[in-house]
Amino acid sequence: MLKRILLHNLPAKIAAVPMMLTVLVVFVGCTIWTIYYSMTNSKLLPTGKFIGFDQYERLFATSRWNVSVTNLIAYGVMSLVFTLVIGFVLAVLIDQKIRFESAFRTVMLYPFALSFIVTGLVWQWIMNPTLGLQGTLRNLGWTNFTFDWIANPRMVLFALLIAGLWHGTGFCMVLMLAGLRGVDEEIWKAARVDGIPTWRTYISIVLPMMRGVLVTAVVIIGSGIVRLYDLVVALTNGGPGISSEVPAKYVFNYMFSGGNIGQGLAGATMMLLTVLIIMIPWAYLEYGGKGKRT
Repeated sequence: MLKRILLHNLPAKIAAVPMMLTVLVVFVGCTIWTIYYSMTNSKLLPTGKFIGFDQYERLFATSRWNVSVTNLIAYGVMSLVFTLVIGFVLAVLIDQKIRFESAFRTVMLYPFALSFIVTGLVWQWIMNPTLGLQGTLRNLGWTNFTFDWIANPRMVLFALLIAGLWHGTGFCMVLMLAGLRGVDEEIWKAARVDGIPTWRTYISIVLPMMRGVLVTAVVIIGSGIVRLYDLVVALTNGGPGISSEVPAKYVFNYMFSGGNIGQGLAGATMMLLTVLIIMIPWAYLEYGGKGKRT
């Protein structure tokens, strides 16, 4: 019996061996390595002695880390909500079989094809108080016009949000549109016969049916938020001061600029923990929950 199981679909199992080894060696191995050396006092090289959770105590006692976490939470909540809402609204509009639908989809999805570095640089030029939109409109006569968000500590997160939404909303729109196109037309006919308003049909019937698409969108967007780095470096470089600092930048600076590998790996481990908090409920809802219902 065991031999039959091992020989069943043997070519596919052999083909999967390299990927399995990659997962075990690279992902699992590097994760264990990261967690272990985050509990050492390593500086320039990972050669320090084991000190337990001291690095984590120092991490959460550092104002820069706390500011970066607060910034990420604020940016993440706004980005997740606005990306889902705007993406869904755009998908609903396109689902009305509008003219030039393919062209509109391409235009909306094009920013996602650009890297965050390019997106950050483009929006840095636009928001530059001297050379960007503010300077252009002042030269045209609107001398009181102000748009200096990347230089304003209170508004810099909104500048990041605008650039992030421009980059990712199109991708969310495509996911939502795929979910909408999967809704049976008979459901719409039944809703119209029952006299249910269109907006109520979307909220009460269509959205619950798109649960899988919504969960996938939340996981993809959430994972991208946790790893936010390129956009911040290109647009604000964490400034003014540390008002737009994020955990990924904190980790990079401590590991490669600050010469404190232990502290950087402690921050990386906390980011990994955040990703797991996002992924585990998703995996349970997609696989574990289904097994219990059947």
